[in-house]
Amino acid sequence: MIKTIIIDDEPLAAEIVREFLAEFPQFKVLEVCQDGFQGLKAIQHHQPDLIFLDVQMPKITGFEMLELIDSPPSVIFTTAFDQYAVKAFDAMAIDYLLKPFSQERFSKAIEKYLAQVNEPQVEEREGLNQLAEKRNRLVVRVKNEIKIIPIHEVTYFEAEDDYISIHTSGRKYLKKMTMKSLEDAMDPGKFARVHRSFMVNLNQITQIEPFERDSYILKMRDGAQVPVSKTGYSRLRQVLGL
Repeated sequence: MIKTIIIDDEPLAAEIVREFLAEFPQFKVLEVCQDGFQGLKAIQHHQPDLIFLDVQMPKITGFEMLELIDSPPSVIFTTAFDQYAVKAFDAMAIDYLLKPFSQERFSKAIEKYLAQVNEPQVEEREGLNQLAEKRNRLVVRVKNEIKIIPIHEVTYFEAEDDYISIHTSGRKYLKKMTMKSLEDAMDPGKFARVHRSFMVNLNQITQIEPFERDSYILKMRDGAQVPVSKTGYSRLRQVLGL
């Protein structure tokens, strides 16, 4: 049995989720909550495996509710507002259902969840990486649009205060996250931290040149140049087998 809670201030929307979920007998709805505080209490009491969570609700938002939970369950967001999609994926959501959604779209979200829980168990950090799809893509907001960047298009990442600058050929995007969390989510066979502030796509490197004492410069396919520290160079040699 997969324990489930629905948290939505719209009774009709909550009932639709319950109705669609009835097609999957392995799921059991333990409680339906109408705001974030009720949802928080229900999660603490039932310890569900999965929650369906609205974003805009009275008292506190769905995101604010999640911030109050030390170890949140898996989440499928259900909302009428598409502007929260980036934040939802940053929160490691299984999926983001935009109301009104169909039974077919709902079923795809359930299949995503089942595919993840049926994967072999690994250590917690690797589990977080899997939820981030080992970063096969990055989701960022560009003005009023959501941009999905395939990870192979990234040349390098650069830390800028509380943000990461994502450099692709001819474009630059900003995403609020730390270099450490990004490094944890990247495939170490494809990306390497070469400097305190830089991580590079190994497939985009064309040349490594000495720069100053104990430092180097990487030349990338798009013409960009990336500094390499002494520690970063040692790590790079190990990864590249030099």
